[in-house]
Amino acid sequence: MAAKFDISFSKSAKISGGLTILLKASDGDLAAGAEFADPAGVIARAAKIAKFSAKLMSTLDLVAPEGSPAERVIVVGLGKAEEMTAHDWLKAGGTAASKIKGAEKATVFIDAPGVSVDARAGADFALGMLLRGYSFDTYKTKKNDDEDKPSGKVAKITVVTADAAGARKAFADAETVADGVNLARDLVNEPPNVLGPVEFAAKAKELEKLGVEVEILTEREMKRLGMGALLGVAQGSVRPPRLAIMQWKGGKSKERPLAFIGKGVVFDTGGISIKPAAGMEDMKGDMGGAAAVTGLMHVLAARKAAVNAVGIIGLVENMPDGNAQRPGDIVTSMSGQTIEVINTDAEGRLVLCDALWYCNDRFKPQFMVNLATLTGAVVVALGSVYAGLFSNDDALAGQLTEAGFSTSEKVWRLPLSKEYDKMIDSKFADMKNTGGRYAGSITAAHFLKRFVQDTRWAHLDIAGTAMGSPLDEINQSWGSGFGVRLLDRLVRDHYEA
Repeated sequence: MAAKFDISFSKSAKISGGLTILLKASDGDLAAGAEFADPAGVIARAAKIAKFSAKLMSTLDLVAPEGSPAERVIVVGLGKAEEMTAHDWLKAGGTAASKIKGAEKATVFIDAPGVSVDARAGADFALGMLLRGYSFDTYKTKKNDDEDKPSGKVAKITVVTADAAGARKAFADAETVADGVNLARDLVNEPPNVLGPVEFAAKAKELEKLGVEVEILTEREMKRLGMGALLGVAQGSVRPPRLAIMQWKGGKSKERPLAFIGKGVVFDTGGISIKPAAGMEDMKGDMGGAAAVTGLMHVLAARKAAVNAVGIIGLVENMPDGNAQRPGDIVTSMSGQTIEVINTDAEGRLVLCDALWYCNDRFKPQFMVNLATLTGAVVVALGSVYAGLFSNDDALAGQLTEAGFSTSEKVWRLPLSKEYDKMIDSKFADMKNTGGRYAGSITAAHFLKRFVQDTRWAHLDIAGTAMGSPLDEINQSWGSGFGVRLLDRLVRDHYEA
């Protein structure tokens, strides 16, 4: 669900009740506005008693300060002024948002002395508030007493900064990013009985309202195209598969598009190679890659990005019924290459290989980036801090790494080499869909690499970052929306006119 904040910007604001939030660097004074919020100097005394030194994202909370026109005053620490980054501004906004706790209105003074506060910083602060304010409570009929606010209630936030006009303009763009991230979070958080392949495709179709051209391929069209790998995964489910193709045409008419491909396994039991029961409910999030691609396409269209982009998501459910594919089956992919199915739980790569080939064959893109909650092995290797990055192009890998550090959606490059590629050779087909226990993330990447030909390509294994990742200042959701900000930054920094 969208964050429950209505954010505006102003050069000045009169405090009259409600919540006031002030920012402070550890080596600076309180933000402008402190003299109005705290005429009696209560903050200084409280900070001394509480040993509040304005460390990064620390807070000081005062209820009904003496002589203050505000009902409550909160100070958010920024740490050392010279060390503030763009992501720190997001975190500061998220920290502020976490302290609202049901307030109907809040006035936030962000121009802390000694801190460089430009229009971008103001927009990033507000973006952090929106990202932190997200909650998924669609299916809750009652709210806990400690919930921030009743469902549907909107808090009015006024961000006070000298460059209010610039911040307002920059925020109009940043708000589209929040909407895209929160769309991806919604998709991952939806229960699997509600969001099947058909329903997910309908969500993608809604992007037509923003000017995205959307096509939905059914089982019949995919059979005609020869997508035997994707269809093999889907054949055990009563829910039919879909392939959604989303095109945003914001660049020059003849310019080759950028391509983003997402794994959309709406629920993964493992098929005949069934997963353990414990924790299987988390497999509703096995479509995190498709969710990120959908969220990204929303952002590009909503902000009218000056680029041509295509997003393709393969949508299936992996179930173990009497028609499900078996270990030992051999399927023929759209590329004509044959695949021996060793393990039906290595299904994501079967979905992606047909989607990648289709994308490359039809659109001849500048590059392809695919995202997938593909392997548990990448979680063992990198935990939930970094996503795994594999690429056949050093420049693209470098751009993704740079964008990852800029957005704090970090990626770490892992190797590709012939020695690993040999591990997926099959005795009975062109390849097998798993190379065994060792180097599982790497052999999965090598499998995908066989379907990209000479096109610049990168594979992001987001199994540890798309769902159930550690909560932080800007994300309190099980579904994180990982990848939307990362790829939007990639496009902004390197590919927009």
